[in-house]
Amino acid sequence: MQRVFKVTAMLLISMVSYKVQSQTGSGTEDKINSLIKKMTIEEKVGMIHANSSFTSAGVPRLGIPELVTSDGPHGVRLEHGRGWSDAKNVNDSGTYLPVGVALASTWNPSLGFAFGEVLGSEAKYRGKNVILGPGINIMRSPLNGRNFEYQSEDPFLVSKMVVGYIKGVQSQGVSACVKHFIANNEEVDRGTVDVEMSERTLREIYLPGFKAAVMDAGVHTIMGAYNKFRGQFCTHNEYLVNKIMKGEWGFKGVLMSDWGAVHNTMDALNYGTDLEMGSDIGTHPMKFPKFYLGDTVVALVKSGKVPESIIDEKVRRILRVLYKSSAFSKTSPGEYGSEAHIATAKKVAEESIVLLKNENILPLNLNTIKSIAVIGANADRKNSMGGGSSQVKALYEITPLAGLKNMAKDVVFNCADGYKIERNAIATPEMIAEAVDAAKKSDVAIVIGGWTHGYSKSWSDNAFDAEGVDKPNMKMPFGQDELIKAVVAANPNTIVVLLGGGPIDMTQWVGNTKGIIEAWYGGMEGGNALAEVIFGKVNPSGKLPVTFPKVLEDVPAHKFGDFPGKNGVAVYREGIFVGYRYYDTYNVEPQFAFGHGLSYTSFAYKDLKVTKGDNNVVTATFTITNTGKVSGGEVAQLYVHKEKSAIERAEKELKGFQKVFLQPNESKTVTITLDKTAFQYYNETKMAWDMEAGRYSIQVGTSSRKILLNEVLNL
Repeated sequence: MQRVFKVTAMLLISMVSYKVQSQTGSGTEDKINSLIKKMTIEEKVGMIHANSSFTSAGVPRLGIPELVTSDGPHGVRLEHGRGWSDAKNVNDSGTYLPVGVALASTWNPSLGFAFGEVLGSEAKYRGKNVILGPGINIMRSPLNGRNFEYQSEDPFLVSKMVVGYIKGVQSQGVSACVKHFIANNEEVDRGTVDVEMSERTLREIYLPGFKAAVMDAGVHTIMGAYNKFRGQFCTHNEYLVNKIMKGEWGFKGVLMSDWGAVHNTMDALNYGTDLEMGSDIGTHPMKFPKFYLGDTVVALVKSGKVPESIIDEKVRRILRVLYKSSAFSKTSPGEYGSEAHIATAKKVAEESIVLLKNENILPLNLNTIKSIAVIGANADRKNSMGGGSSQVKALYEITPLAGLKNMAKDVVFNCADGYKIERNAIATPEMIAEAVDAAKKSDVAIVIGGWTHGYSKSWSDNAFDAEGVDKPNMKMPFGQDELIKAVVAANPNTIVVLLGGGPIDMTQWVGNTKGIIEAWYGGMEGGNALAEVIFGKVNPSGKLPVTFPKVLEDVPAHKFGDFPGKNGVAVYREGIFVGYRYYDTYNVEPQFAFGHGLSYTSFAYKDLKVTKGDNNVVTATFTITNTGKVSGGEVAQLYVHKEKSAIERAEKELKGFQKVFLQPNESKTVTITLDKTAFQYYNETKMAWDMEAGRYSIQVGTSSRKILLNEVLNL
């Protein structure tokens, strides 16, 4: 465990070394240019499209290896052969990390680095050059099937968490691939829907995470999204890729397609696609006979219709990634499923768990609890192979029930399924009766429910959190509402544990339930981490990275915009008012606010001081004290509010945060520095970032709805 707790120091060291190794110097560029001059057009074109399920061709005669990629964002995917069938008799059972939304719930960028470091090390061990993650699409709607992979509704939180993740991966000599660029916010029609949004919305909400990935983290590769944006597919989009990504941001790496996301040869050539993956426009599915960037390109170049320099630039970018990704020389073998990696997975899971509600029921006391009813099909269900392309073959997986039993060896467990995870199934009267009986004869009842991954023959079977599907609504599936109400009536000492990738409608039982925990999909050690929180060995410190609305009708994307798209177009009419920006501005009460998360101790905030320096740099300092009886972690959140704004703005915006760990009666001074970007908005008239002069309120609190300190200054 020592390695996990040294993450912060390692982060600082690795950031320094990263800057050195992440840039291809003039010597490497000379080597790249020399290789390109020696290549035939056929060899060059072979490098810009896939030659198997997860590789693109090298040039053996010049010593250029294949580029080898792999899913996914929270563990290296199980091994495939050259096609798509699972490989046999290979060592592909490794570390299954918590999902992306769980990582964001830690609000701990140093854990983001440790998370990425594990991925990079394991990918290198498996011979991969590129790990296809992180996913950072904004959580616009609770119904998006891939929200579990993503991180937050807030672009600032995403931007801070993504940098650590990417630098962690790339510190291991493996390239990260941030995805899906951009606005992949719905799954059901992702391959066809055309997204329309204002320029301000694009710049303020949907681009910042990707900009941070390029300009702050130095990400080596980016994956284009399936959908269109303003009429052009994102993977070959002149405005998004050529003007913004490669132009304004100066991105020098590879823009690869999602699998099958290229649709036109000339668009891909001219509008920024460097590497076409997964396409099949031939007659033999999954055998990769023909690509948009294949033989057609060779003919176009030889006929003089396309300059060879366009192909050279794509090859140059791919070669840069190969040099940065241990393809030409292995620096170290990496590790796979090691004790240190498992310890990181557990640490992330522990800090990700969010205590949503606690009316003097948690933590449970093992000295007094003699019997526990554990109810719910999710209690002993494994999740690592669920969700679609993010599936991981875990070395092992501790389910919630297994974790509880690991910690409470002398407790009697009365278990009941309560519901079935089957399409259109509901909790039958017989199943509810069995659950009620278990609850009545136990000191406390724990219902483990929520959403489910799909992982049977089709990703969509029983799937609510999965690639290629969206949730039909926000209601609890499988009759869980009726089950929970019956269990609470039978035993008032009931705790509800929710698994899943985001918000769920709790309105039927939230008021009558003493304890509620959001545990997400916690990875291979998720069950042990959950048990440690329930029994008080670990004090919960997770905070919601996404607002939990009461009902779907309160969600701005559904109230004002299109979700899913209508007639092939999704208009983001809610604009910048995504998540808490909407709820706080328009006084719509959420079920649980953005940034919310309870603790087993208490914290006091005081002495906010705000000072202004040159170039509108603002420094805020304040003191946090642990006023309770146990040690704990707290996330101090800083929001900025513009008083009397002449433009339409959100009530407040997250612009700083810091996680601190305190012993009882211990105090720490927190310092958060805001540069001028914290006060800017995107001016669509000027097509540039701008700032209003006037009074700004610096607000510090424990969620977007719980502000404890406030100071005003003029800028």
